[in-house]
Amino acid sequence: MTRHTIPLGRILGIEIGLDYSWFVIFVLLTVMLATSYFPGEFKDWTPATYWLTGVVTAVIFFLSVLLHELGHSVVALRYDIPVRSITLFMFGGIAQIGAEPPSAKIEFLVAIAGPLVSLALAILFYALQGVLSGIAPLYGIAEYLAYINLALALFNLIPGYPLDGGRVFRAIVWAVTGDMGRSTVIAGNVGRFFALLLIFGGIWQMFHGNLGGGLWIALIGLFLDSAASAQIQQVIFRRLLSGHRVAEVMSSNYAAIPEDLTLQQLVDGHILGDGRRSFLVKRGETTIGLVTLHRIKEVPRENWTTTTAAAVMLPREQLQCVDQGSELWSALLRMDRDGFNQMPVLRDGNVVGVLSRDDVISFLGRLQEFGGGTARQAPISS
Repeated sequence: MTRHTIPLGRILGIEIGLDYSWFVIFVLLTVMLATSYFPGEFKDWTPATYWLTGVVTAVIFFLSVLLHELGHSVVALRYDIPVRSITLFMFGGIAQIGAEPPSAKIEFLVAIAGPLVSLALAILFYALQGVLSGIAPLYGIAEYLAYINLALALFNLIPGYPLDGGRVFRAIVWAVTGDMGRSTVIAGNVGRFFALLLIFGGIWQMFHGNLGGGLWIALIGLFLDSAASAQIQQVIFRRLLSGHRVAEVMSSNYAAIPEDLTLQQLVDGHILGDGRRSFLVKRGETTIGLVTLHRIKEVPRENWTTTTAAAVMLPREQLQCVDQGSELWSALLRMDRDGFNQMPVLRDGNVVGVLSRDDVISFLGRLQEFGGGTARQAPISS
């Protein structure tokens, strides 16, 4: 979970959270239901009934979105693919799956699970309409949820990556070509095409009087375009980094400081002068932790003169370390997964360098500048 997410608990061991942007769409959806949809469908309700029904419907809709994402997650877990979290946000929900599926078949099954859950919910709520026909507010809730879950299933089946339909399409291309990277690029470009259709369709709607609806469609298109572009870029980065090792990129000229150095001394003597952003903390010749700018900033400035590096460091046992012979791409994925900007690099259990995101970004820039370079394994000194 990020600091922009409100944790709600765990389901099947998966962290569930609300992004702050969720409240925006929750309020907008509730207002739309209470002031437009339900008054248009049911004429004789009281204002309180409209608002209460709107709130309940919006809550159940987002529970439906959560079930949609749990559909993906349950199938992923069935095939031993880790699922880090599920987050509800402005555009619905997203399951953070921690690894690529090992085959096109499993990718297909994970991708199709979410739309199938939404379709099952649409059928369930449609069936409930007959049972609840004598209770108008409950009937109205079931009617809207049947419609919106069907719409959610159909929208997600659009064959544009990273929508579920795009992932299904990627699985099919992957099965045909045998190349996951190529299939991701193809599906991503198809996703960008559908995103552009949504953007231009939204703009057209805005110029023809549907300002709110058109703006929302255009925003969804922009989000999909950004997500598809990011997936394509990830494939490019992976190909560039393929065959390269951590030892090629790590900084051997890392900064080490004694554990009793105060934060004020650290800032004055190292950060302001050298511009470094992370420091290994030493006890004699032994590395015992890592201090970053983020951890320093968490300490009130008036306490810097009395707070030591050892007091704010991330202890060695909690550090995410990487062996210098590890694949660079795998190390970058670990940094992204665990939210670290730097990782100590080990050789035979001893720290010999530090790998940072900045190091990897600079290396990628050089690879792109020289046409990708030559994938090779760096010599590992013993």
